[in-house]
Amino acid sequence: MDVSFDGVRYTYPGGVEAVKGVTLAIPSGQRFAIVGQNGAGKTTLVRHLNGIFQPTEGTVHVGDWTTTGHTIAELSAKVGYVFQNPDEQLFARRVIDDVAFGPRNLGFDLDRAEALVAAALEQTGLSAEAETHPHHLSLSERKRVALAAVLAMDTPIVVLDEPTTGQDERGVRMIATIVEKLQSEGRTVIAITHDMDFCAENFERTVVMAQGEVLADGAPSEVFIQDAVLEKARVEAPQLARLADALGWASRPLTVDSFVDSLPAHRR
Repeated sequence: MDVSFDGVRYTYPGGVEAVKGVTLAIPSGQRFAIVGQNGAGKTTLVRHLNGIFQPTEGTVHVGDWTTTGHTIAELSAKVGYVFQNPDEQLFARRVIDDVAFGPRNLGFDLDRAEALVAAALEQTGLSAEAETHPHHLSLSERKRVALAAVLAMDTPIVVLDEPTTGQDERGVRMIATIVEKLQSEGRTVIAITHDMDFCAENFERTVVMAQGEVLADGAPSEVFIQDAVLEKARVEAPQLARLADALGWASRPLTVDSFVDSLPAHRR
């Protein structure tokens, strides 16, 4: 399911213009990441996809729908949104009830709903916590409950807002596996992240935003060599790229594999 932002502007009631004429097209099945400092407009832009915000100017399309013509409830069948703060999303007394809410609310039959819930709990490593109260879990676990709740909705578009925050290495690997699986199923994954390493390793397209505008758009290998853009957006290149710079390399590998592959050319 394709997504597009066409000349989108959004001004908060207090007068602050958070998104300034953004135009982007995200084809179905793409792994797409948006990076930038707090206040860059990333979350404001992406919250247009599920109708939380409506553009002050411009249009947002989700598939063949214009978001202004549909309710949040209707858009939730197409766009699953995992909030940065899981406590804004979780409300039930048991993990399994939080995860099951979405598919039940979307009207899935019982067998399909139960299968989706079980699969989502397994993918996020939470099967053993199904009966636990979410607020008895750690922040990283609650974030995975919120992720499981969206996975169980089986939406064609999944939005992840800061998915790796608070996760240990095992949790980050788990989320990376989920992103890969979603794309293999033809689903679109859109992430907002400050984790440049996770972005470079798991997303095929990166957009850099600052002050409500898009400064760069391309493959991570293209975006993370634009020093002036990164400086303006106040973001750092992934750590392996910075290590290569410190070593005086001309190239900027972004992943462990590409860094190792580059070693022979730099041996003295």
